[in-house]
Amino acid sequence: MKIALLQTLLSWENPSENRDLLQNKINAISQDVDLIVLPEMFTSGFTMNPKSVAETMQGATISWLKEVAKKRNCALSGSLVIEENGNYFNRLVFVFPNGDIQHYDKRHLFTLAGENKVYKAGVDKLIFEYKGYKICPLICYDLRFPVFSRNMENYDILIYVANWPKPRVNAWDILLKARAVENMTYVIGVNRIGMDANNHEYVGHSQAIDYLGNYILEPQETDEVFIIDLNKEKMLETRNKLAFLNDKDEFHICNS
Repeated sequence: MKIALLQTLLSWENPSENRDLLQNKINAISQDVDLIVLPEMFTSGFTMNPKSVAETMQGATISWLKEVAKKRNCALSGSLVIEENGNYFNRLVFVFPNGDIQHYDKRHLFTLAGENKVYKAGVDKLIFEYKGYKICPLICYDLRFPVFSRNMENYDILIYVANWPKPRVNAWDILLKARAVENMTYVIGVNRIGMDANNHEYVGHSQAIDYLGNYILEPQETDEVFIIDLNKEKMLETRNKLAFLNDKDEFHICNS
């Protein structure tokens, strides 16, 4: 599978400007790809003012994603602020080329920034199939909680979209590698760059790691689209040879 990691600046709380920015970057991708991954809250930056940017699942950004997916014949994924039933969600959407959508609501809300006070936490883990790969998408702070991401479903790709700031980017690098090794899966992390309105600096470090913890794409810091290729057969061959996942612990997550 060929995947484009789109690492970019984001305009603060300005969905239309961000859609235009992302459209230009997507238009510049000269080769065919199967999936384009965008950062967390790609329409707004990591805002704690959801009312100013919230959309619905029938809104402008979802319509735009469907249009791009159809035109490019590829899937797109990233998170944005969605309002539903009087609640706000930090929602990751995965838009298929035919317009179908899967979504995941961020479970682990970032209490340090007060995300838990303005957004409703998700509950369910999402696993779905695309082009023969089982994919598990998660969001930013989820990375610090390995139990939720534990590979009980034999998924093939673990995706994290993020607004992960510079002072803690070393943890981002370490934890992405850890998730790849412990779950024997491909891990893709897509982060933003630049400054936001709260003077938080982001240096990207978007990257891709294989099932043994080796870099496919080393952490990057430039405003750029990075394209990688994954090989499921090699991963399954290694899993079968080492069989580490056969010894995983069984557990059940209680939802309060």
